[in-house]
Amino acid sequence: MKTIHMRHADLQVPNMALGLLRIADLSDDEVRALVTSARDAGIDYFDHADIYGTRLHECEERFARALRLSSSERDRITLQTKVGIVPDGGYYDHSYDHLITQVEGSLRALGTDRIDMLLLHRPDALVEPEEVARAFDELYSSGKVRHFGVSNHTPGQIDLLKTAVTRPIVANQVQLSITHSPIIAQGIAANTPDSDQAAVRDGGGLIDYCRINGITIQAWSPFKSGSGESVLFDRGRHPELTERIDALAAQYGVEPEAIAAAWITRHPADMQVILGTTRPARVRAAAAGSDLPLTRAEWYGLFSAAGWHVP
Repeated sequence: MKTIHMRHADLQVPNMALGLLRIADLSDDEVRALVTSARDAGIDYFDHADIYGTRLHECEERFARALRLSSSERDRITLQTKVGIVPDGGYYDHSYDHLITQVEGSLRALGTDRIDMLLLHRPDALVEPEEVARAFDELYSSGKVRHFGVSNHTPGQIDLLKTAVTRPIVANQVQLSITHSPIIAQGIAANTPDSDQAAVRDGGGLIDYCRINGITIQAWSPFKSGSGESVLFDRGRHPELTERIDALAAQYGVEPEAIAAAWITRHPADMQVILGTTRPARVRAAAAGSDLPLTRAEWYGLFSAAGWHVP
């Protein structure tokens, strides 16, 4: 498993992580099998959120109850969670009180004394950077959170936080797959007349911004086709892409999941892929793409087959 350096945290982590969004209905044995498959593949980074499950902290609790990690076992993994979404209210909340309350809930649910990485889950339009800074400083000084980041944030939203937040922004978790890659496609089509692909929808140059500022991009839903539930392996929806993926999978002796993951890990931004599957076999298949050396021609070929324009 290839590792990447999270610059502002001085952490060396695998370029793939396991997301625990869908484990609420799994048995303890199934959770352990899933986590074991990840660990065996070299993945020791686990991604949670307070809203995962049918109630707050449910998946965090399921993870802790199924694994019952000893202190030494806890030290060998990296735990990440996200806060800021209020699902019952249908709004976002980055106030000091909400952040502190939800982190305390995550600590209890995970049965741990610290969270290695805390992300603000979605941008809060009513955010007051000073409140976020106060929460981050308190959580850090108390040892409850070691590092901080964001999710689904634009460059401008990150810069706004940085007007007050003194703790480094280490990561930004955003949706990214071959078929859902506007943050890449926009730059490729920049200055192209009459191209909707060139339209700026992320505040402008998110990937370049993160590279310049040492922020690790974490790619969620790496196999999803877009905003719906369909996946990019859907032959009816993406016939040219699936044909190209299958050809590359046969060429490299891997499963299609490895090619889809490798398209992301091949990018020089040193991104981290968040695998949201509950199937151990799919974890193992995707892990083979951790350091798969796609050529430029292969990478751009997949991009074009997904329907993106290369001027």
